[in-house]
Amino acid sequence: MINKAAFITGAGRGIGEAIARRLAAEGVFVVLGARTLEACEALAQELRASGAQAAAVALDVADPHSVRAAAARAVELVGPARTLDWLVNNAGIAQSAPLLPREDSEALFERHMQVNFHGARRTLEALAPAMKARGYGRIVNIASSAALTGYRYVSAYCASKHALLGYSRAAALELEGSGVALSVVCPHFVDSPMTDESVRRIVEKTGKSAEQARELLAAQNPSGVLVKPAQIAEVVLALCRGDENGALVELDGGEPRYHPRSS
Repeated sequence: MINKAAFITGAGRGIGEAIARRLAAEGVFVVLGARTLEACEALAQELRASGAQAAAVALDVADPHSVRAAAARAVELVGPARTLDWLVNNAGIAQSAPLLPREDSEALFERHMQVNFHGARRTLEALAPAMKARGYGRIVNIASSAALTGYRYVSAYCASKHALLGYSRAAALELEGSGVALSVVCPHFVDSPMTDESVRRIVEKTGKSAEQARELLAAQNPSGVLVKPAQIAEVVLALCRGDENGALVELDGGEPRYHPRSS
């Protein structure tokens, strides 16, 4: 069993929920944060009923005040007998829209940057100083294959995930030798509620069936299948347990691909 505590953002469903369940199963005290506080509380209650240690906090990563309050509350919840050792920045949004013409580009891009990039930056800035002072910490940022390439109709999403990856690479270099290791996970299309929403939009716009829409998305993954949240959770656990700083793991539904570290 792992005697650590972790703060997971976007933990109410999908990838975040899978990560929370996997870490809790290993004995990690998990603090679940999301705007959907009710979902986090329900999951935390379920985990506690199974003998795990879990708590929930309200968190809107687009709001700096919410991030600071949630981070402080998370530290309180794990108690004085332990420290908050791991941070998993998973909260994110994805909205599809054509590049041109756009009348709401400012709001679209701002929202994606606030959640997908600044949200992760804010939680890191709130929790990493204490990790660095202790000489130990693990941070995993959940990016996307959209941080590695471009896709049609999701320019705002791609831009925000590229920003997250660039920031993560720079942050890892600055954290080198501090005892705090930062890694990035880049999944392709995932079998998650976010993909369910993409399926709904495809059905609405094209008239395809939901099954055809899911097959269309899966076909865009090099493996031809959607990534399972459980696989992402396994990789996150391995990165948190390990010592490598600056790791980048790409997941396409097949075997994980570890990219050479940027230096």
